[in-house]
Amino acid sequence: MSVELVTFGCRLNVVESEAIKHAAEAAGQDDLIIVNTCAVTSEAVRQARQTIRKLKRERPTANIVVTGCAAQIEPERFADMAEVSNVIGNESKTKQETWAALADPARGFERVRVSDIMAVKELSPHLVGAFEGHTRSFVEIQNGCDHRCTFCIIPYGRGNSRSVPMGAVTEQIAKLVDAGHKEAVLTGVDLTSYGADLPGAPKLGALVKSILRHVPDLKRLRLSSIDSVEADDDLIDAIATEQRLMPHLHLSLQSGDDLILKRMKRRHLRDDAIRFCTDIKKLRSDIAFGADIIAGF
Repeated sequence: MSVELVTFGCRLNVVESEAIKHAAEAAGQDDLIIVNTCAVTSEAVRQARQTIRKLKRERPTANIVVTGCAAQIEPERFADMAEVSNVIGNESKTKQETWAALADPARGFERVRVSDIMAVKELSPHLVGAFEGHTRSFVEIQNGCDHRCTFCIIPYGRGNSRSVPMGAVTEQIAKLVDAGHKEAVLTGVDLTSYGADLPGAPKLGALVKSILRHVPDLKRLRLSSIDSVEADDDLIDAIATEQRLMPHLHLSLQSGDDLILKRMKRRHLRDDAIRFCTDIKKLRSDIAFGADIIAGF
């Protein structure tokens, strides 16, 4: 039997699940279920635990390995489940050597392998060859977050912000286009912080323009959630002028009330968000907006 991935949460987890599956199969894993968890809400964690119990009932002989943000933040909670064979942290989950070590009993792989995510300083590209059954592909360009919004646990699962070098991102998208994908979605935890840790500190707009210039056969490029106050001039220019950059922005707004935004430690106020949308609409009339809103903070 092959490796089975069960994925919860964001687009970034979708990318990483593809990389995990490739790494585990290349390491010779078999009859293995990997649950890639999300920690953004307590409900996501509850659903993951419920799914693990169900999977074990359906495939009692399979080993179940739990990874992802919930496993990174609360490894003992999953290690205490009788259905779980191993718990692996976010830093190790996409590495082939992790799964090779797990497959070799002589190497004494620990039941819980979760390292300090805050100590991770670099981000390697996930070389996903294709996303089976999808016209759209997802490309991780950034991970982690340097901000500490009062409502958000994700930095403790993902660590500080790290970026994939521009050349590696462009190369990955070119390979996905060659594999038949017509669209690429740039994903990350804090997308508009892209590049701050790289030499020369390139910004997201420079990356977008580089991709569109160097991968001419890419039909559509799309952005996942962005923080409007961090949108740089090149990004705004690309939105206005690049027809292959899709006219849809998902904004991380969280609230429309200034007092709540301050309590959340957000970096924008209500008028900032309205002004951004108004200005972008003037530049590109067909733009559409989505947003994250938290009720009951």
